[in-house]
Amino acid sequence: MRDLTFTAAAREGLAEEMAQNPTIFVVGQGIGKRGGNFNTTTGLYDLYGQERLADVPISERGFVGMCAGAAMTGSRPVVDFMFLDFILDGFGELVNQAAKMQYMSSGRLKMPLLLRGCIGVGGSSATHHSGNYYPIFAHLPGFRVVLPTNPYDAKGLIKTALRCNDPVLFLEHKSLLNTKGPVPDEEYTIPFGQAAVVRPGTSVTVVAFALMVRKTLEVCEQLEKEGISVELIDPRTVAPLDVDTILESVRKTGRLLVIDETFAPCGIASEVAAQIMEKGFDELDAPVRRLCGAHTPIPYSAPLEQAAVPQPGQIAQAIRDLVAE
Repeated sequence: MRDLTFTAAAREGLAEEMAQNPTIFVVGQGIGKRGGNFNTTTGLYDLYGQERLADVPISERGFVGMCAGAAMTGSRPVVDFMFLDFILDGFGELVNQAAKMQYMSSGRLKMPLLLRGCIGVGGSSATHHSGNYYPIFAHLPGFRVVLPTNPYDAKGLIKTALRCNDPVLFLEHKSLLNTKGPVPDEEYTIPFGQAAVVRPGTSVTVVAFALMVRKTLEVCEQLEKEGISVELIDPRTVAPLDVDTILESVRKTGRLLVIDETFAPCGIASEVAAQIMEKGFDELDAPVRRLCGAHTPIPYSAPLEQAAVPQPGQIAQAIRDLVAE
């Protein structure tokens, strides 16, 4: 095992797949010689040139539509949005074309389109560069939505995404990009719809997404000293969502807290809560609880930005309160 950063692991996965599959190409702003704002393609331009690392103008709807057409005709495009907020300018092409084309063609046309971008609150990025948006895309039939939280998952999931015939959103939280972790030398992939039990426990099940996995881990040892054993689950993908692993955990603990940085109304936390209430009601010893970000545009001010999303102290208290019910 080697220790790689999240970004380096994802980049290695992309590089390996590009070496094996000449139909993969990347488009985005600054992803050519410059290697991307977040170093997502650093070094790849020297290997593959401008035909496979193509800088594009600020015209999201145009190059999303172009890549959807390329995917239908046998290529595997990767659209690097830098910040995922910019995907919204291509929303019509994605929802009405990319997501529906396989259905409308009765499966004759495939849509192997990878859409990647940074998500999340942090670094005083303000409201136009702090979006998550994965609840929107998980709501729409046709998309796969992937949320890696560590370097091992980043590499394994991007390789799976680059072999998938569906449109995939590969979403990287900006506060995780420089985190390090072990990544094997040998070839591996991670299937979609397979959650990871990050930490076993017996008192309460916590399902956390993206950066919230890391923030929850920060408080688990302290809670253990208080007699609270947290079982932490990272779904890794939200479409498909591995409900079975969550149910199995709830059967053991009897309690469920869902933690998500993004908004509570109509969110992924609500979907997890609803499915567990429907399928595992008799296993619960207390109501399912949610801890989500504030339902507000994200402020630029660093203190206000921190106040808008769950912090470790709030997570610890929410777990204590649920265990006490």
